[in-house]
Amino acid sequence: MTHLAVAAAITMIAFGGLGIDMMHAELTRAKIQATLDRSVLAAADLDNMLVPGDVVYDYFAKMGVSDALTGVQTTQAANYKIVSAQAATTHDSNFSHILGVDRFDIGGHSKAQEWVNYVEVSLVLDISGSMAKNNRMTNMKNAAQLFVDTVMDENFPDSVSVSLVPYSEHVNAGPLANYLNVNRSHNYADCLEIPDSEYTSAAFDTAATYNQMQYYQWNYYGDNGLSNTVCPSPAYARIAPVNSDAEALKAQIREFQPRAGTSIFMGMKWGTGLLDPSMRAIVNQMAADGVVPNNVVGRPFDTDRRDVGKHIVLMTDGMNDKSFRIQNWAYNQPSMVEHWANNNLWYFNVNNVTDGWNWDDFYTQRYDRWYGNALLDRICDAAKEDGITIWTVAFETDSNGSQVLEQCASSPSHHFDASGAELSDVFYSIARSINQLRLVE
Repeated sequence: MTHLAVAAAITMIAFGGLGIDMMHAELTRAKIQATLDRSVLAAADLDNMLVPGDVVYDYFAKMGVSDALTGVQTTQAANYKIVSAQAATTHDSNFSHILGVDRFDIGGHSKAQEWVNYVEVSLVLDISGSMAKNNRMTNMKNAAQLFVDTVMDENFPDSVSVSLVPYSEHVNAGPLANYLNVNRSHNYADCLEIPDSEYTSAAFDTAATYNQMQYYQWNYYGDNGLSNTVCPSPAYARIAPVNSDAEALKAQIREFQPRAGTSIFMGMKWGTGLLDPSMRAIVNQMAADGVVPNNVVGRPFDTDRRDVGKHIVLMTDGMNDKSFRIQNWAYNQPSMVEHWANNNLWYFNVNNVTDGWNWDDFYTQRYDRWYGNALLDRICDAAKEDGITIWTVAFETDSNGSQVLEQCASSPSHHFDASGAELSDVFYSIARSINQLRLVE
């Protein structure tokens, strides 16, 4: 009986000691694993400029387990960093050797990664005449500049590009017109007439030949000035395509002036086209010519790349409006082109049209609100099908204008209504959302 009691006591001590040894081994394992996890997270931080291996070793040294670190691997590029680490050690048994267990092998591994996805943004902004009301233009300038500052990360200048698309009654293609096939009739301004059929596609037909928009003004009866031509000529109204220079973008935004009517669908078409790979060859050539920065070469990226996010921010304070064109017969000679570049159509008709002529002999209506809305629907649908996220902002519009934009947005949560200075809050919120989508941990 005594021998059995002794044997039982020894067995209890052995297994009790095994439990104690296992508990100590688990504490060591947990300590090493926690150190692995924290160290690789810190080393993978893209803001951390230290050598990843040094960061991991420093964590292990401070925890007193530097001998356990067995390896660190790093893979990184301009927009991502992946850090892996392994550790191994042993815990000598204090009691378990009674059972033939001299030590416990302890190991662990951990991996962390941080990606900054590439982002392409088209900032499509209404600069129509109604923006002169209620301090709207000032509020929009402030909001747009805040957006640019927020979305463009100075730590990763190659990760974000922004195409600035100011629109009013038409869109001035700016430098893009020099890289497309254009049937030119004048040198006043570079607006292009995009066929209605192209609004069903996000792609831009870079092989097509586009007619240059007539340079003239149809509204205002009281004087013969041309301050609000259908196609804007000032530099501030030209598209700034695929740009990574935040200061240049903000400088152009600060020059915005309210003018003419509203063709939201045209701004949206250009904004969409500048995110589609069909524009890549043109962007590459513009970079080679020094028109855009070199770090935008290769953009717009393919739409199926998982590391690329494409976004349109579309803002208006109104609705699509009517727009007119001079009849072809009255614009088919250089002298006629020159005439309308110096004479307001409405003023000329009031003061010079003789008996036997009607006003509408000289012009035709090209768009009205409803047809403009239909074209907007088409290009919004095409952009969504192309994988583009659409954010819309109705700035002091009525419910009808807001509804049209909400229908264009990627979802109801991508649509915003704003008034006054709160436009800056909306633009900041959108920029922050884009940034959060850009960072993957």
